[in-house]
Amino acid sequence: MGETDYAVEISWASERHLRVCFGAADDARARSRVHPALAAIREARVPGLADVIPAYSTLLLEFTAARLNEERVLASVRRAVAEARDSPAAPEAVIINIPVCYDPSCAPDLAAVAKMHGIDAETVIRLHTEPTYRVQFIGFMPGFGYLTGLPPLLATPRLETPRVRVPAGSVGIAGDQTGIYPRESPGGWRLVGRTPLVLFDARRPRASLLAAGDRVRFVPISLAEFEGHARHEST
Repeated sequence: MGETDYAVEISWASERHLRVCFGAADDARARSRVHPALAAIREARVPGLADVIPAYSTLLLEFTAARLNEERVLASVRRAVAEARDSPAAPEAVIINIPVCYDPSCAPDLAAVAKMHGIDAETVIRLHTEPTYRVQFIGFMPGFGYLTGLPPLLATPRLETPRVRVPAGSVGIAGDQTGIYPRESPGGWRLVGRTPLVLFDARRPRASLLAAGDRVRFVPISLAEFEGHARHEST
C-alpha cells in the first residue's frame, strides 16, 4: 500500500523493495528531485538498506531482508525525502569531460538529425556540446548512462528500425536524452558522434566511467584526435 508525502509516492514494490516516485518520468522537476533524495537516503542509515537504484523520476530501495521493521523504514525514508525537499540542491557531482568526434564517419545520423530540425550539422554539434548533462541513471548495459539536459531543439525519436551493430563509444540521441554505448551492441538511438574513451572496464577500480549523479560535458575533437585517443586507449 502506498502513501503520498509532499507529492512523493512511497510504496512497497515487493517484500524487500521500496519504491519512491517523484512524478512522471518526463517531468523535469521530478527528475531533479531524484539525486538530492538519493544522497539523503544514503546518509540516513535506513535500517537494513542494501542499495538504492535511481531511474528517471524514481528510486528503488533494496533491503537485506523482507520488510524488517516497516514503520522504522518508512519513517527514515520519509524523513530523508523531506530533508532533500527542504534542501533540494544536488550534492556536488563529478564533472567528466568526454571527447567526441562528430566527423561523418563517426556520426552516421548527424546529417539526418540536422535535417529533421531544420538546422545544419554545425549547429547540432554546438547545441550538443553546450550543456552540462547529468547522468540520471545507469541502465541497458553496464556503463550506459542515460544523460538528461539535452537542448529541446535536439530531441529526436529513435530509429524506426534499430541497427544490428552500433560501435562502442557511439554517442546517440533518443527522445530528450543522450547517451554513449559502452560496447558494440544493437541499438536504435540516432548516432551523432563517437568517443574513443572506454566507458566500462571491469579491470579498473571504478569499472564504469560514469555513475548516477555525475555531470558530463562533451568536448568536440577531430577525426585525427579520435584516432590518436583510440590508439592510446587500446594500449
